[in-house]
Amino acid sequence: MAPPDPPRISIRSHHDAVDSRRRRRPKEKIVVVMGATGTGKSRLSVDLATRCIPSAEIINCDKIQLYRGLDITTNKIPLHDRRGVAHHLFGEFETELSAADYRAIASAAVNDVVSRRKAPLLVGGSNSFIHALLAHPFDPRSDPFSGPDPVSPPLRYTCCFLWVDVSIPVLNQYLSKRVDDMLRAGMFEELEDYFTTPASRSAAGINRAIGVPEFEPYFRKYPRRIEGGEDEDVGAGERIECYARAVKAIKENTCQLAKRQVGKIQRLREAGWDLKRLDATEAFRAAIANEAAAEEAWEKNVVEQSVKIVKHFFG
Repeated sequence: MAPPDPPRISIRSHHDAVDSRRRRRPKEKIVVVMGATGTGKSRLSVDLATRCIPSAEIINCDKIQLYRGLDITTNKIPLHDRRGVAHHLFGEFETELSAADYRAIASAAVNDVVSRRKAPLLVGGSNSFIHALLAHPFDPRSDPFSGPDPVSPPLRYTCCFLWVDVSIPVLNQYLSKRVDDMLRAGMFEELEDYFTTPASRSAAGINRAIGVPEFEPYFRKYPRRIEGGEDEDVGAGERIECYARAVKAIKENTCQLAKRQVGKIQRLREAGWDLKRLDATEAFRAAIANEAAAEEAWEKNVVEQSVKIVKHFFG
């Protein structure tokens, strides 16, 4: 009588086992704060981190704020406004980064935050970079924002999307006011230093910030003057006109950027992203008028609604 066949042994490679574990492991949870430029994303992210996500660490997704320098011009959140919340990928790079580059460095930042049992909070207005980080698979050759039909692959994380929105007419008014505030805060002097320092001008990323190309004709024509040099009154009228043209261009280009960003956000929503819209229009309308009601409207319409959504998200 022939001996029975030996039992079959299932042999699985190390990679098969790893892939299986990855499939079983739940996706990491990420809160994503989106919106056009100037809508208060940074402020909301800190509000959330200090109120309902005490373990949160903020990861920047504004492509210009990734680069070192021009902190006023690029609207990087000041240290005192961060209220002790850890911020990553702000002002850390000089060479220009692609969407694929950002995916790699932001993925590493997310993994680092998660490895320390903290909660990643992604914040920024660069929707192409947000898509690059979250989409899986990611194809750097395809543009999710072009074509007749919005399409997005699945997401590699479980996401809670918060979209801070302000009506375009009100936002345009606010952005114009914000440029004036930035100039009073030292934006012109910051750009003057930039244009008169060869080392800073060699950086390929920061030179795309709104404010740099607009003021370049001015500083090319009117470089920094040595104290006691040419009479400041010579050609003063033409100088003032050149300055005014630069400021006007900054305001127009900032408003155009906001409009494009809203269009991309709407495309992502149409592609299936579950974006929770927070209407901050009332708060911004009051802020433009310097009314005390601005804080109350921000709290009621943006912060309180966001806190409810985030608490439900984390269960």
